[in-house]
Amino acid sequence: MKKQETRLVQGFGPFRAVSSAVSSAVPLWRAALSPQDWQGLAATLRQRGGRLLGLWAEAMTERQLRIHALYLSGAACLWCSLDWDGDGAGYPTLSQIFPTASRQERAIADLLGVRAEGNKDLRPWLRHAAWPESFFPLRIGQLPVEELGVQGDSSYAFQQLPSDDLHEIPVGPVHAGTIEPGHFRFTCLGEQVLQLEERLGYTHKGTEWLFRGKDPLAGTPLAGRVSGDSTVAYAWAYVMAVENIAEFQPPARALALRGLFAERERLANHLGDLGALGNDAGFAFALTQLLAIKEELLRENDEVFGHRYLMDLIQPGGIARDLSPAAGLRLRQSAGRWQARLQDLELLLHEHAGLRDRLVGTGSISPERAYHWGMGGMAGRASGQAWDLRVQFTPAPYGKFPVDIALATTGDVAARWAVRFQEIYASLRWQDTLLNALPEGSCQAPLRVPEDGEGLGIVEGWRGEVFVALRLESGRIARCHPHDPSWSLWPVLEEAVLQDIVADFPLINKSFNLSYSGHDL
Repeated sequence: MKKQETRLVQGFGPFRAVSSAVSSAVPLWRAALSPQDWQGLAATLRQRGGRLLGLWAEAMTERQLRIHALYLSGAACLWCSLDWDGDGAGYPTLSQIFPTASRQERAIADLLGVRAEGNKDLRPWLRHAAWPESFFPLRIGQLPVEELGVQGDSSYAFQQLPSDDLHEIPVGPVHAGTIEPGHFRFTCLGEQVLQLEERLGYTHKGTEWLFRGKDPLAGTPLAGRVSGDSTVAYAWAYVMAVENIAEFQPPARALALRGLFAERERLANHLGDLGALGNDAGFAFALTQLLAIKEELLRENDEVFGHRYLMDLIQPGGIARDLSPAAGLRLRQSAGRWQARLQDLELLLHEHAGLRDRLVGTGSISPERAYHWGMGGMAGRASGQAWDLRVQFTPAPYGKFPVDIALATTGDVAARWAVRFQEIYASLRWQDTLLNALPEGSCQAPLRVPEDGEGLGIVEGWRGEVFVALRLESGRIARCHPHDPSWSLWPVLEEAVLQDIVADFPLINKSFNLSYSGHDL
């Protein structure tokens, strides 16, 4: 281990950790922790401004489980694990250090049957009526749920505020539009929202179980369908994990085009969200104009790359489809036209008094509260949190082709609107720079994956950090955990609506536009 690497690990505190450097585009450190150090490391990272990106667990044997946590500091990612033998008390909770850990610990309890000691919320999270309380889908050696003959319980104890003057408004899980299902329970005084409680898990599909036993080279299509609007981010994170296990460096041209796909995915989602925000604010003109540009982008994707949403283009070892010089010129020309139209449109929308009245001051999360929640991604940057993997760690291709970070500080819907526009312009500029100096050479190389190993891939998706943790055993996937940034942002939405009115919820919700499918798995 290099001296600099040793100092980095020791810098986290005097922990008895077994650590080794893991090859990744973002610096990644691995540590096996004792129960005594599980909370201590989390507290130290929290004090130093670190963030918890995700919690998950896996069954190693019928009795032994392993709990995982991924942290992000200003210097690196730290992937920590804690072995639990299935006897006695549960593992120490992180929910009192990182508030977003609570729901993830509840999900671990639903899927694997081990609870976090100290987590005050013992309610189920992903489990509805699909399986009984005594069944844990990701444990080893369990009877199939259909053989148990026990029905699940769909009841759920929502939190209530004690007052005769308050009323509750239940919304969902079935909604008026063709959107994903989720339940929102509002407690209101008149029109003012005093409390919002979410109930998710309705799109739980057993995705993690579906990965088990697959050939690692065949897992990419499933990874790319965890959350359809982030297919590029998930596929890239997955193949990055595979390539880390194989200690494989993809060709420079393949990495550059993966970046191009990711930025075009960012463009498509931001354009759609901005149009929907305008529509939710009663300004349908914004919807029609922005969706027209998005449709042009999607059609161009289909004609140049073979898929509107760029599915299945990223493959282990490289990419599935190259870009010709003529197609590259076409992308640059269309981007120039879109940039001019968007600048005129943004100015017009910015000066619309009615639109600004709906956006400014609505759904605010201050920088202080954003830090408390550990926010990242687009929503975090709109609340002054300068986290962006592309900028902080410059993984390929962003080292050779830097991208600008977009920030705002007011943390309201207007700020999230403004950051989206800034990121659209930044992605268009980045695409132009890349296509002007696209690396030559092959876009695919042979890849030999070891029979056993573990790796992690992490990508700055359009919502925030998307990561995939992967463990192989005897040439097959033993555990794959894809993780969406929505896990850390759904709790923030509950706070963002407080003191606003019920009618503003669609606007606030869309300004975050979080994933149900990526969260529920």
